[in-house]
Amino acid sequence: MDDLYRELILEHYKHPHNHGRLEHPDISAEEHNPLCGDRIRLDLRIEHDVITDVRFDGRGCAISQASASMLTDELIGMPVEEAKRFSKERLLDLIGIPLEHNPVRIKCALLALKTLKAGLYGVGHAPDDDDL
Repeated sequence: MDDLYRELILEHYKHPHNHGRLEHPDISAEEHNPLCGDRIRLDLRIEHDVITDVRFDGRGCAISQASASMLTDELIGMPVEEAKRFSKERLLDLIGIPLEHNPVRIKCALLALKTLKAGLYGVGHAPDDDDL
């Protein structure tokens, strides 16, 4: 089963969904992981409190980039309030490989979610990694 998820991660890394930037986004946020240098920027378009479009841009390892691709797939059409409650467990389930014994990899996997919450809550108000 781990091989299937590894293939899914590599597929999202090589062919990311929703990659790029939006012109004139309603919300834009960028975060980085100082431990490894990974960087993610998310641009969101919101209409009537629903995320209607999202793009991500950045650089980093396969896990951080695949995680951003998977997260953006989930966000399109989602109410903003639901996106604010998107949990780290839900994202880790999407990624599908056990990372609990590798704190650096968990930070990579959660970087896109941290970026999302920084954008939705405002920079400086996003939850810490432990509270995602």
